[in-house]
Amino acid sequence: MANVVVVGSQWGDEGKGKIVDWLSEQADIVVRFQGGHNAGHTLVIDGVVYKLSLLPSGVVRPGKLSVIGNGVVLDPAALIEEITRLKDQGVEVTPDSLRIAENVTLILPLHQELDAFRESANANMQIGTTRRGIGPAYEDKVGRRAIRLMDLADLSALGDKIDRLLAHHNALRRGMNLPEIQRKAIYNVLAEIAPRVLPYMDSVWSLLDRRRREGKRILFEGAQGALLDVDHGTYPYVTSSNTVAGQAATGSGLGPSAVGYVLGICKAYTTRVGAGPFPTEQDNDIGLTIGERGREFGVVTGRRRRCGWFDAVLVRQTVRTSGIDGLALTKLDILDGFSEIKVCVGYRFDGRTVDYLPASEHAQTRVEPIYETIAGWQERTAGARSFAELPAPAIKYVRRIEELVGCPLALLSTSPEREDTILMRNPFEM
Repeated sequence: MANVVVVGSQWGDEGKGKIVDWLSEQADIVVRFQGGHNAGHTLVIDGVVYKLSLLPSGVVRPGKLSVIGNGVVLDPAALIEEITRLKDQGVEVTPDSLRIAENVTLILPLHQELDAFRESANANMQIGTTRRGIGPAYEDKVGRRAIRLMDLADLSALGDKIDRLLAHHNALRRGMNLPEIQRKAIYNVLAEIAPRVLPYMDSVWSLLDRRRREGKRILFEGAQGALLDVDHGTYPYVTSSNTVAGQAATGSGLGPSAVGYVLGICKAYTTRVGAGPFPTEQDNDIGLTIGERGREFGVVTGRRRRCGWFDAVLVRQTVRTSGIDGLALTKLDILDGFSEIKVCVGYRFDGRTVDYLPASEHAQTRVEPIYETIAGWQERTAGARSFAELPAPAIKYVRRIEELVGCPLALLSTSPEREDTILMRNPFEM
C-alpha cells in the first residue's frame, strides 16, 4: 500500500481539506510538511464546518495521529488558539493525537509585525501575503538564527538565541524607523507559552520512520498550491516555502522512498488570491458568477478570490513539477448551468504558441490564453456520488481535462460534504 502525498496543483484553495479528510479514513497518520497558519482548509462534516489553518485536516477524525513536520513554520499562539477552537466544537486535540517536530521553526510576533510593515510599505508591488509572519520566519530559518520548538525546553539557554535573532531584526527595524525590541519581551512571550506547546514535541523523523516500518499508512498534506512554490511558482508572487510534492520528504524527515502516490488537487475552474499573473482570469460577470457560486473567499483572510476558466497548461506543468500520479477534481458542481465552458489549452506569447508558462515575471504578464470551448450542462452534478449520476456533457468535460493535463482522475468532488465524492482510483491502493 502506498503512502500518499496531497498537493494543490493550482494557486491553492483547491479543496485539499476535504480530500485529505476523505482520504484520512484510510490513513493512520496525517502529516503537514510545509507552510504555516496562512493556509486555510475548510471541512464540512455532517453539516458542521471546521476551519483549520495550521493543524492537519485529519485531526477531526478520532484515532488518527496528526503530525506537524519540520518543514512547517509554527506560530505557537495560533496553534493553541486553533486547538481551543476545535475543543469548543467537540474535537479534543491532545499529545496523543498531535505531535510536532522538535526542530520546527517558530513564528514570533516580530515576524508578523515585519511582514505587515513590508506589505504596507511596498505599495508598488504587494505580494499579497497574509501578514502572518510566514516569510520572515522562513528567512530566519535559512539565515540560521531562528528560534525552534526545542529551544523552549531549555529556557536558561534561550537568551543567547534571542540575542542572535535580535541582532538581525533590530538592525532591520532601525532602518525602517521602528522601535527596537528588547530581549525580555521575546523571552516572556516564549516562556509563557512553552508549557502549553512542549507536550506535543517529538522527534518526528524518528516517529514517522518507526511507524512506516510498522506498516502504517501515512498521508502527507500540503498547503497552498504548486503555482505558489518559491522555486516553481509565479515568482515573486509566491509563498516562502516549497509547495511541490518533493517537499513532503524534506519537510517531514522521511526519505523520498517513503513517498508513494502523489495526488494533485485542482478545481474545475481556476482561482487566485492576491496579486500576480492569472492568464485565464475573468474580471467580468463570468468571474463574479463563479466566485459567488463557489463562495470564493479566503478562509484565513476573507479576501475575495480572483476567478477564471480552467487552465490546462498550468495544471499540466504542475503535474510534471510535482510528479502527480492522479488528480482530484473539485467543485465541478459550480459549473452547473453554464451553456458553455472554456478551457485554456495553450498560450500565445510574442507571436508564437507555447505550452508552458514562462518563468520570467515580465513574460508571464504577456501570455494570452488560447481557449477551447466545451458545451456546458443544465442538469445538477451537485451531490453526485457515482459517475453514472453525472450528465453526459459533464463527463465529457472531465475526460477532456484528463487528456489535456496528461493525468488520470482519481477522485471527483461534487460538494463540500465529505460523502459527495466519486472514487475512480484509490490512491492508497495504487
